[in-house]
Amino acid sequence: MKDRDIPKYMMLKKEIMSWITGGQFRPHDRLPSENELARRFGLSRQTVRQALGDMEQEGMLYREQGKGTFVSGSPAADRRKGGHPVVGMITTYISDYIFPTIVRGVESALRERGASLLLASTDNEKDKERECLEAMLKEPLSGLLIEPTKSAEGNPNFHYFMALETKGIPYVMLNERYSDLDAPCLKVDDELGGYRAAEHLIELGHRRIAGFFKTDDFQGVHRMRGFLRAHRERGLPVLPAHLVRYATEDKRTGPAAELARMLALSPEERPTAIVCYNDEMAVLLLDVIRGHGLSVPEHLSIVGFDDSALATATEVKLTTLVHPKTAMGEDAVRMLMRLLAPDGRSGAEKDIVYEPVLVVRGSTRPAE
Repeated sequence: MKDRDIPKYMMLKKEIMSWITGGQFRPHDRLPSENELARRFGLSRQTVRQALGDMEQEGMLYREQGKGTFVSGSPAADRRKGGHPVVGMITTYISDYIFPTIVRGVESALRERGASLLLASTDNEKDKERECLEAMLKEPLSGLLIEPTKSAEGNPNFHYFMALETKGIPYVMLNERYSDLDAPCLKVDDELGGYRAAEHLIELGHRRIAGFFKTDDFQGVHRMRGFLRAHRERGLPVLPAHLVRYATEDKRTGPAAELARMLALSPEERPTAIVCYNDEMAVLLLDVIRGHGLSVPEHLSIVGFDDSALATATEVKLTTLVHPKTAMGEDAVRMLMRLLAPDGRSGAEKDIVYEPVLVVRGSTRPAE
């Protein structure tokens, strides 16, 4: 342990947690005695007891009278012995956009199986994801469903996922997967979706198509790749000024400013169509278009993604790509339950990749 400006018992807890997450101590292994820990780290027995007591209350450890302190067992194994299954779910958002529908699918499938749901949200922030994982590791989970936070920006919380594996808690990833993990994943074929969005507009005769993609997650990266591939296969250039990449923190201002810049150009230079990362962005850009005295689809065609409630909530009904939402939640629970079976193995579960279906509505029409 290193000297830091935190209580000594917290330093010891962090050290013991690193032993568990690193696999040095596995479920039901006995930890060194209080005397041994006190000597090793130069702490009082009272400090050691406080650290161990906290971890016992948090479910990380358990004590056996006369035998010592042990690492808690696998919740998955306890469930197979007849315990009540508890499934955790960590998503980027809970009450916004398409996420409530995914959660409802999860809740419905768990209810049918007599399982309960423990729900947490990261607000699409890496630090909050760490906090959520820490909290979930303290719960008697049978398994975990998790949507990665800003998946294209790496996985600073990697060792918490290793802690899940050390504790025998299977997990399934939603919408995308961190590149350094091999857990099974349920996701849309986002590249194909971006391809079909651009293909639809190209087939309508549009040649100046702008793309707006959030690229701090792999969904946006793949949708952008599909958009570019559709142009490349047809020998159509995409002007650098017509390709807008943005981060989550900039989604309310950056894309709107970029579109305003494009719309200030002459009719011969500005885009005639737009492909958006999702329906939420499409609706935001509709306001920008109206603000410039233009209309959809008369002056610009626009395509969203996800077929969310927003796609039909305005006077302009969006052409968009379908996200499975409820089905994804239900399928994720089925996959997790297979992993929880006595013979369940993560390597036996293959990814589920949903085909994005284009729904054509009133926001697109042939180019003039």
